[in-house]
Order: sequence, then structure tokens, then C-alpha cells
Amino acid sequence: MNRVALFPGSFDPFTKGHEDIVLRGLRLFDQVVIGIGNNATKKRYFALEVMKEMIEKTFSGEKNVKVITYDDLTAHTARELGATFLLRGLRNTTDFEYENGISQVNRYLYEEIETVFLITSPNFAPISSSIIRDLHRYGQRVDDFLPYSLSELDKLSQES
Repeated sequence: MNRVALFPGSFDPFTKGHEDIVLRGLRLFDQVVIGIGNNATKKRYFALEVMKEMIEKTFSGEKNVKVITYDDLTAHTARELGATFLLRGLRNTTDFEYENGISQVNRYLYEEIETVFLITSPNFAPISSSIIRDLHRYGQRVDDFLPYSLSELDKLSQES
């Protein structure tokens, strides 16, 4: 049986913390699908297609990682992919409270889905996409928090 996990998120931007969860997830699952969701309530900072390209470059050497974009409920996307696991990272108890409710709803929508939580590695726990966006917005260097070069991301964002 092929154990496929969907790792959903807005990934705006995709951080080293996210990368760590994917790499650790590969030890548990045969395939990890990174699903960049289109959240209608959020305005993206980095273009969806640009982020998809950067994540694909990040994992270009990993044949068991696939990157998709989706505009549907996560449970529906998981079912379409044949994924029976959702992979999520937890930095703190606030993340747990939020993710616990979502996992219950996903299980209601797709009975076969199991959410697997991985505790964020301590060195990545303070990193969040919102903090990185704020730092970048005000001209601060953020490359230390990302698995790719932000200058390349900025260049691609300007082209799209």
C-alpha cells in the first residue's frame, strides 16, 4: 500500500520549518504532496505559481515529493489524490488548538483521512511565514529562514 500524505498550507512563503516537516515526513510516508491552497480570505504576498516553482526547485532531488496548487477543501483534495494522511507541523500549543479543530472537520468530510502532527524542530519553532513577510516588507534580510534565495523569488514575482 502506498502511504501518501498531503502537506497543505498557504506557504506564503515556504520556510525552512516547512522544509523540515516535509523531509521528516518522507521517513514516514512513501510520498509527500505539498498542496498550496488558495485561501479566499487571504491576499497572497508571493504569487502562488512563483511559490510553487520555488518549492519544486527546493525538492528537485526528491522523487517522492510532489507540489500542487488547489482551490478546494483540503479533505476533498486529499481524497482526489488518494492521500489518506494529512501532514501538519506544530510549533506551539496555539497551533495545536487551531489544527485540532481543522483535523476533526477533515475527518468528518473524509472518514479515511488521518492527520499526523510533527512537532517543529526547536531551531525552526520561532519561524512563521507572517514574521518573514513582515521582515521582508520592511527590507530586512530573510534568506536565513528560507530554503531558497529570496532574490530569486523576488525576481520571479516581478516577472509574473
